[in-house]
Amino acid sequence: MKTPRFTPLVADLPATVPFVGPDAQMRANGRPFRARIGANESGFGPSPKAVEAMRRAAPESWMYGDSECYDLRAALAEHHGVTPAHIIIGEGIDGLLGMLVRMLVAPGDPVVTSDGAYPTFSYHVAGYGGVLHKVPYRDDHEDPGALLARADETGAKLLYFCNPDNPMGTWHSARVVERMIKAVPHGTLMVLDEAYIDASPSGTAPEIDPDNPHVIRMRTFSKLYGLAGLRVGYGIGSPDLIAMFDRIRNHFGMGRVAQAGALAALQDQAWLQSVQGDVARARARIAQIAADCGLYALPSAASFVALDTGRDGDFARRLVDALMARDIFVRMPFVAPQDRCIRVSAAPDGPLDAFETALPKALADCAHATKAPQKT
Repeated sequence: MKTPRFTPLVADLPATVPFVGPDAQMRANGRPFRARIGANESGFGPSPKAVEAMRRAAPESWMYGDSECYDLRAALAEHHGVTPAHIIIGEGIDGLLGMLVRMLVAPGDPVVTSDGAYPTFSYHVAGYGGVLHKVPYRDDHEDPGALLARADETGAKLLYFCNPDNPMGTWHSARVVERMIKAVPHGTLMVLDEAYIDASPSGTAPEIDPDNPHVIRMRTFSKLYGLAGLRVGYGIGSPDLIAMFDRIRNHFGMGRVAQAGALAALQDQAWLQSVQGDVARARARIAQIAADCGLYALPSAASFVALDTGRDGDFARRLVDALMARDIFVRMPFVAPQDRCIRVSAAPDGPLDAFETALPKALADCAHATKAPQKT
């Protein structure tokens, strides 16, 4: 008898991960990146007040963190005008998505998402045996009407919708999202992933009744707050839904340093506003770099810009590889026709200087490879 005896579900899963991390890629390359602009981390860094709070908390790391995240939950509740009972904190949005899928999706249960949307959500659904029903993007935007129709057709347990969208950076207005929530089919929970909402224009975040049982909104400290390395995300939902997380969550998953850093970051809204300005300027510069090389930057409400190569996915993959050969780390969407694009994170001038130098050379390499005669 073989040991360990994996469940049939896990044994049949493909050996894959949603993303190969930048550190793993650097180990494979044997050298550091000159520009780490592929994972949408904030190179502008966290609030100095958050850094100081973490420094003060570090000597207390011998103690477990508060299992209730009491202070952080209270501060988030006040920030959003809800009660702590409406807030769940977890190991980034990724960790919360995994718990949510575990709570609601049994083997064979239908789940709806967009084809090419954030792959970690689909990874969790597959890991718990759910059946993914996907709809295509429409004009490089997620398609609310098609998502709702598919959820109604399939009786989906979950409907995943990211606004602003990853990987395209496009977005829908608050009015569109509010209408979408009102139309969610009975028995379906809408997962509104707002990881990039802090980078979006006014009028993107909808007004949502926090007691609405049809939606949970997810937010994070990993993007503009600059704390991706701490893994702190949170969900806002009805108290009945939030309470169910306590039945399955890792109660000591959030360390003391992480809680202290996130709390101080939340309290320093002036720093967040300064980073929002930095991100806006970086997006404009990325768009100009792209235009100078004959590429088109899609309008973005996120902390990255999708650059349309005007070619197909094969060309975009060659471009990513050519940039990687010059130690410029970028990523690209995985599904056609969005895979014609590459995705570049907003960053300070140093990394963007390196990208600006490398992009025309990488494009030249790709053009040469395209024109090269095929061996027979």
